[in-house]
Order: sequence, then C-alpha cells, then structure tokens
Amino acid sequence: MTYVDTSDISAQMFITVLLLLLIIAPLISLGVLRMFQSKKKSGFMLIFSGIAVYAIFQVVMSITHAL
Repeated sequence: MTYVDTSDISAQMFITVLLLLLIIAPLISLGVLRMFQSKKKSGFMLIFSGIAVYAIFQVVMSITHAL
C-alpha cells in the first residue's frame, strides 16, 4: 500500500473539491430521490441546481487555473 502525495494541491483546489463533494453530489442524489418519490418538480429543481453549481465550479476552476 502506498501513500498519495497531496503536497501539490493548493488550498483553493482543496476547498473547491470539498464544495463539489458537499454540495453538488447531495443535490443530484436528493433530486433522484425526489423523482422516485413522484415529486418531479422538486426533483428536477434539485438536479438542475446541482448542474448549475457544477457549471459555476467549472468556471471558478478555469479562472483559478489561469492565475
């Protein structure tokens, strides 16, 4: 078993990936759960919110990568 070297990861990158895991994944999974509960409107809104946060995440990552 080997260790992964995480010294290359900046604090900004760590925070943005943490936000990805804490916001986007739960929004999409809750949206799928609502769809199974036959609450289609709230399910689609949650899934759309997850996609929107992902798009914002991509913009932020491209801006921070350019710096």
